[in-house]
Amino acid sequence: MDPRLVPARDMVRPPGKAGAAGARFPLGLGERGVHELAEAAYGDMPALTGFALAAAKPRKGAILWVTQAAFAAAHGQVLPHGAVGYPAGRAPLLIVRPRKLVEALWTIEEGLRSSAVGLVIADVEGADFTATRRLALASGRHGTPLVLLMPHDREGATAASSRWRIGARPSAPNRFDPHAPGRARWQAVLERSREAPWLAGHVFDLDYDDETLSLTVVSGMAAGQAAPRAPGGADGERAPPRLAAV
Repeated sequence: MDPRLVPARDMVRPPGKAGAAGARFPLGLGERGVHELAEAAYGDMPALTGFALAAAKPRKGAILWVTQAAFAAAHGQVLPHGAVGYPAGRAPLLIVRPRKLVEALWTIEEGLRSSAVGLVIADVEGADFTATRRLALASGRHGTPLVLLMPHDREGATAASSRWRIGARPSAPNRFDPHAPGRARWQAVLERSREAPWLAGHVFDLDYDDETLSLTVVSGMAAGQAAPRAPGGADGERAPPRLAAV
């Protein structure tokens, strides 16, 4: 392994307990409970999708991918062929496109209740505290994890276990061809976490190892505390369509 990289799971430690096991990165994302991933800025949805596929390690069963129609019109829809390089992309994938938010939330909850589904990923415009609380209860009762992919203006209270703010980073250098892209990289800001509240506001610069199929933290790149976000989190630029998951 590149000496500059360390397994991301080893970077999560409670304060004052450097030798303790602590919580494990990515804090249950894609393994248990409900977690939110939001764009760092308008146009980061492709990076958000790739991060979800890289971080989630679903249990046995299909992945139910729920995409609200208005969301798909604005950002595009995940392509199964673009997801196969990630652990979550190797499971059977069922894509559903409800028209209204209430229909999307109903579909998500039904997926969480199904014994045939091992992971639910959903692209939705928003969900208030009551909606996320209902989904968290269903996820906990049936043991099916849920990852919510949300736009850059996602704010407010949530019953989710964590909320991450995800942005794209330049790819790692390609050791075989300096002019070609290397491993995918992301910057992930942990905005809130019930499992590791001491890490709220911390930044992780992450590299996807396509040999071990895992995320690693790039030492020397992690920035510590995140800078305050501008109101609304938008910069006004138009986003490219999300034509693929990578």
